[in-house]
Amino acid sequence: MIDFWMAAGLLLLVALSFLLIPVLRGRRAQSEEDRTALNVALYQERIAELQAQQEEGVLSAAQLDGGRAEAARELLADTQGTGAERVSRLGKPWPVLAAILVPVLALGLYLHFGASDKVELAREFSQPPSSLAQMTERLERAVKAQPDSAESAYFLARTYMAQDRPADAARMFERAAKLAGRQPELLGQWAQALYFAGNKAWSPQIQGIAEEALKLNPGEVTSLGLMGINAFESQHFDQAVSYWTRLLAVLPPNDPSREALEGGIKRAGDKLVQNGGKLETTQPMAVPGARMKVRVALSASVQDKVQPGESVFVFARAVSGPPAPLAVKRITVADLPLEVELSDADAMMPQLKLSNFAEVQLVARVSRAGQPTAGEWVGRSQPLPSSVTATQALTIDSPDQ
Repeated sequence: MIDFWMAAGLLLLVALSFLLIPVLRGRRAQSEEDRTALNVALYQERIAELQAQQEEGVLSAAQLDGGRAEAARELLADTQGTGAERVSRLGKPWPVLAAILVPVLALGLYLHFGASDKVELAREFSQPPSSLAQMTERLERAVKAQPDSAESAYFLARTYMAQDRPADAARMFERAAKLAGRQPELLGQWAQALYFAGNKAWSPQIQGIAEEALKLNPGEVTSLGLMGINAFESQHFDQAVSYWTRLLAVLPPNDPSREALEGGIKRAGDKLVQNGGKLETTQPMAVPGARMKVRVALSASVQDKVQPGESVFVFARAVSGPPAPLAVKRITVADLPLEVELSDADAMMPQLKLSNFAEVQLVARVSRAGQPTAGEWVGRSQPLPSSVTATQALTIDSPDQ
């Protein structure tokens, strides 16, 4: 921020120099005008002296006329050009007034329309936060500085959820949904925040938002889970089994929540049978969107250079688009070789999904530090259509540079 004001100050000095030069010239014109007044007084004194000499008989009438003409020529030579300078002096107050008003007006306009707050935020975000509270404070300022940014509102909502502030999160999810065009994933998370903000009490608003999300995307995971919970709590066990079975169909094979979800389906089925209902076999519902199967393996040259507990990140990114991953799975070296599935359910952001990009590249990276953006070994595929259905082989075989 200091270097910005230094640069602005230098520019202001340059601007003021152009404005103040006419003022300095005006001062010089003032001295010229004073000299002209002196010359006129000397001329009048010379004429009076010539007339006195003519009255005393020293000068003839012809000599008097010659003396007057000579004095007039000398006066004209001394005062030549002062007329223009006198006219320029009439404008002298305006440069002074402009020199005062320009910096004041420029500062006022910058403070009103400028982006100093955004510059400062960008500088702060280049440094990692020291705490969750500091991250929250930065995101709140980002939302204030960029009120039309759906991403800022979304990340702030996620941060509020991590701080157990569901009411604040619901407000931010609602804002993000409006800015992003009511994406189904945002609607599902908004409904979830409202559910926790109301002490897990179901409401018509939650019902409407979750139904809207599932209408836009029948495989929206958060809404499926919520609707299943509500159905189970209201003892509609057949509906709970249906919602949770649909959710199970879109979860990755190694998702840690699959076990709990399968247990919930079993409990709902048992309750249904106990109440005299009939448990029907529910076929998983087909969910639209891109789904890519990838078989990840280590090359022979890399196997003895990695440890079983090291992280492996498998992700897809757009060939022509933002560098952020479209779908990510995290496994370990001990899991390899392994077949994983990347889909829209693995998107890191609602706007960045596999189905939104026609061509993608698959990447698998080994990272000892557990960082998806940098590691020791990597494997990359050639550009592929995101709609490909055949299982893709991806071998980790190159140093990550």
